[in-house]
Amino acid sequence: MNEPRVAVVTGANRGIGLEICRQLAAAGDIKVMATSRDEAKGRAAVAQLSAEGLRAEWYQLDVTDAVSIRRCVDDITTAHQHIDILINNAGIFPDTQGASASSWPSVFDADLDTMRRGMETNVYGPLRLCQEIVPHMKKRGYGRIVNMSSGMGQLTHMNGGCPSYRLSKAGLNALTRILSEELEGTNILVNCMCPGWVRTDMGGPNATRELPEGADTAVYLATLPEDGPTGGFFRDRKPFEW
Repeated sequence: MNEPRVAVVTGANRGIGLEICRQLAAAGDIKVMATSRDEAKGRAAVAQLSAEGLRAEWYQLDVTDAVSIRRCVDDITTAHQHIDILINNAGIFPDTQGASASSWPSVFDADLDTMRRGMETNVYGPLRLCQEIVPHMKKRGYGRIVNMSSGMGQLTHMNGGCPSYRLSKAGLNALTRILSEELEGTNILVNCMCPGWVRTDMGGPNATRELPEGADTAVYLATLPEDGPTGGFFRDRKPFEW
């Protein structure tokens, strides 16, 4: 593909999302569309990248709003004609986190409205975006989709507590598998990843990883060659147990 690829990053105004934009923009052959709900924060993030000599464009996007999703995709494709990369980074930790894992909320006390909110942002948002963007990818015969998951959605080592977050991330993993199977043979590769415990607003100040580490695997999956993997779960660029 000779012309620059167009990448859409959700939740791009801070943390891992902003760092993903930074690394993609530094690649030089990718046009970065940084999206967020809040205009002031989104434009500030793009201005920060510009001050670093990196180019990105901001678009308003609320991943829980179907109208917002459709408008955002329409605006980007009108301006750039295509979308080649989608990184579903926007997510929430809907459970009220305690001081330690032992005090995280129990599934027996789970509030269904809180669980629905987690699913709307962490699962249905990525699904709606794929429904809108994949047809554009199919026209080009090229696409890379990266879903930002978590080890807390990992069934192999699933623990108790934080049911809203765990169920939503497990659901995102399942969505990844479904998408990859239905897109087999299209050169649209779909994978999910765990960034690890990263020092962000969500991860907290005691997290053990810096932002570049958390974003690296997303950028790796977003730029896979045609013979790259699809339908996988990754951490540190390596397969991760489901």
